[in-house]
Amino acid sequence: MIIAVREALDDMKARDIVEIDVTNKSTVTDRMVIASGTSKRHVMSIGQHVQEEMKHKGLMPLGIEGLDTGEWVLVDLGDLVVHVMMPDARSFYDLEKLWGFDDEVGQGAAQ
Repeated sequence: MIIAVREALDDMKARDIVEIDVTNKSTVTDRMVIASGTSKRHVMSIGQHVQEEMKHKGLMPLGIEGLDTGEWVLVDLGDLVVHVMMPDARSFYDLEKLWGFDDEVGQGAAQ
C-alpha cells in the first residue's frame, strides 16, 4: 500500500513527502505520510488522486476529509493515513514534530 501511495503522490508532484512510523505512538494507525501541495487546488487534487488510485488497487479508503477547503486533506487508509497540506498549515500543525519525527529513521523526502 505504501508504494501505491508514494506513486500517487509522485504522479501529482506532491512536495516534501515524509513517512512516519507511529506504530508505537498511536492506536489509530501504523504509518503516516505527510506531503505538501503548492495551492489549495493542488492539495485537493493530490488527495483525490490518492483516493482514486487506492480504489483502483482494491483498497477502499475508510474516509477522506478536507476536499472542500484544500488547506489539509486527510485520506484514511486504516494502517496508513495520508496528510496533504498547504505549507502554512503544515508548518502551523507541525505533525512531524508532534509525532516525534526526529526519532524516526524511516523518513524520506521526494524531490
